[in-house]
Amino acid sequence: MARILVYSDMSARVAELVTFAQASGADVEALALSPQQAQELASCGAQTLLTADIGEAAPESCARSIAELVKSRGSDVVVIATTARGLDLAAQLAGCLGWGYGSDVSNLAYADGVLTYERSLYGGTVISEEKIEGHGVVTVGRGNFAPANAAVSATEAVEVSADSRIRLIGREDIPTQGVDIASAERVVSVGMGTPSEADIQIARDMADAMQGAVACSRGVAEERNWLPVENYIGISGNVIQPKLYLAMGISGQVQHMYGVRDAKTIVAINTDKNALICTRGSDYYIVGDMREYGPLITAEIAQL
Repeated sequence: MARILVYSDMSARVAELVTFAQASGADVEALALSPQQAQELASCGAQTLLTADIGEAAPESCARSIAELVKSRGSDVVVIATTARGLDLAAQLAGCLGWGYGSDVSNLAYADGVLTYERSLYGGTVISEEKIEGHGVVTVGRGNFAPANAAVSATEAVEVSADSRIRLIGREDIPTQGVDIASAERVVSVGMGTPSEADIQIARDMADAMQGAVACSRGVAEERNWLPVENYIGISGNVIQPKLYLAMGISGQVQHMYGVRDAKTIVAINTDKNALICTRGSDYYIVGDMREYGPLITAEIAQL
């Protein structure tokens, strides 16, 4: 029987990867790199929870050690959640192991020793169908699989260590406000069509009313500096999967829409009925001024 090892530095993502592995009919092992993470993964559904303690080391600095663990466990496939650290670790693992590598894949399946999946290329304009025959490492985005929920069958301590050439010299927290964009079910976003910085309050009020998060296009963050860079959505920013994405003053260029390609419902408010987000990018749209329709929508939400 095949053996699949799953890992994520974000514990909540591990149970999704376990679901994939179970559907493949493989033995499933999940890796925890701290005692706290081991506790968080007690109900992730894996047959075996491998527990290690790397202390203050970064997971990506342990790639060589994890590669040795993969070989010693006889794993056929390693599946890692698509996060900044996950992408770094996965690429290093594939290199250390000499295995095939698929980054940020979707529609992932594994049968008869072959991994098949799809990858979005060129800002989402092309879908590439790819496969890895034999051993492989892949990263998977959030929401591709429903999370498993069952107690792990066994726990086993393993040795994982960081590369001695890499040292952590300090940590600095990034201050955040409001709901986390990555996990928000509802996101209100503003673009370069926003008349003034003061009008961002329209988005904040709407997001508060629906218990959502505020986001923006790249230009709002990097050119106008109206919102922090960690708030922008797009191919080089956040890629999110909310149930509702409401965009105001956003044209809908492919670089931005890549970041919301997996949103369940997209609603747009734009003064230009020919904007790409209206003609191609949204499920519903309003042709009008965000300063008029934004407060009206917020008032209706508040009455629900």
